[in-house]
Amino acid sequence: MDKIEIKNVSKAYGSVKAVDNFSVNIQEGKIHGILGPNGAGKTTTIRMLLNIISPDSGEILIDGKPFEEEMKNRIGYLPEERGLYRKLKVKDTLCFFGELKGMKPKEALKEAEIWIEKIGLKDWFNRKIEELSKGMQQKIQFVSSIIHSPEIIIFDEPFSGLDPLNTEILLDIMLEMKRKGSTILFSTHILEHAEKLVDNVTLIKNGKNVLSGTLESVKSKYSANLFRVVLEEEDPKIKEFPYIKDINDFGKEFEIEVEDNIDSVKFLKDIVSAGIRIEKFEKVQPSLTNIYLKVMKEES
Repeated sequence: MDKIEIKNVSKAYGSVKAVDNFSVNIQEGKIHGILGPNGAGKTTTIRMLLNIISPDSGEILIDGKPFEEEMKNRIGYLPEERGLYRKLKVKDTLCFFGELKGMKPKEALKEAEIWIEKIGLKDWFNRKIEELSKGMQQKIQFVSSIIHSPEIIIFDEPFSGLDPLNTEILLDIMLEMKRKGSTILFSTHILEHAEKLVDNVTLIKNGKNVLSGTLESVKSKYSANLFRVVLEEEDPKIKEFPYIKDINDFGKEFEIEVEDNIDSVKFLKDIVSAGIRIEKFEKVQPSLTNIYLKVMKEES
C-alpha cells in the first residue's frame, strides 16, 4: 500500500529546473531512499512533500489526499540545514519539539528521558545545547524529529557530520522506527548507509527519476560479471585487460565488470600472470555504489 504518491511533480527556480516531472510512490511501513548527487533535486522534492514550497505542476498525496494541516503532527522531519536553540537545555529542547507536535508536557518529558538514554547522552540531559559537540547536537536534532513517534519520518542527509559509531546508532534507530510501523523516506549521497537500510530506492539526477524499485529488483536488473579486487599496492596494469567492460577505481580497491564469457579462474590467472600483486579477489553482486555510478554514467 502506498503511503505517499508523488505524481509528475516539477519545480523551477527561474531558468533552472530543480525537479523535472518526478514521480515515485513510497510504500507504507517501508524505508525508501532517494539517492543522488548534490543539486539533484532531493531537498526540493522533500520540501514540496512537506508543503514548505509548492510544485509548479503535478500533485503529492499522503494517504490518497493532498497535504492538510492536521498531517503535520503525523510527520517527523530532519532537515539538511540543522537548527537548535543553543541556549536551551537538552531536556527543554526535546520537550519543546515534542509539544510542538501535540504531546502533553509529561508525555514529552518521559519520551525525552527514554530517547536520551538510547543515544548515550543521559549525562548531558540538563546541559545547554551550546555545550554539546556537533555530533551530539546532530543526535539531539535527530531525536527531536521522532520524539512524537510519527507515522511518516523524513530525513534529509541524516548522517551528515557523524562518526561511524554514532552513524550506527542512528541506523539502528531508523530500523527500530520501521519495525514500529513508521514509513521512512530519506535522502543521502552516502550509498553504503542506504544499502544497509532501504527496502526501496530511487536514483535522481537533474531532477528526474532515473531508476526506482526494490533494492533486490534494482540489483537484479544490474547483475553483472563483477569482481572485487584489492591490490597490495597500486598497479595500473589492472585496468589494461581487453575484456574489461567497466571499472570503478577506489585506490587499491577496484570493482571490475568483465565480459560474460570470462570466468573467475581466467581473470585471476591473467592478473597473476601480469605480475599484479593482489590481497583479495572475489566475485560479487553489484553494490548500490556500483549501480549508482553505472546509472549516472549512462544518464550523462
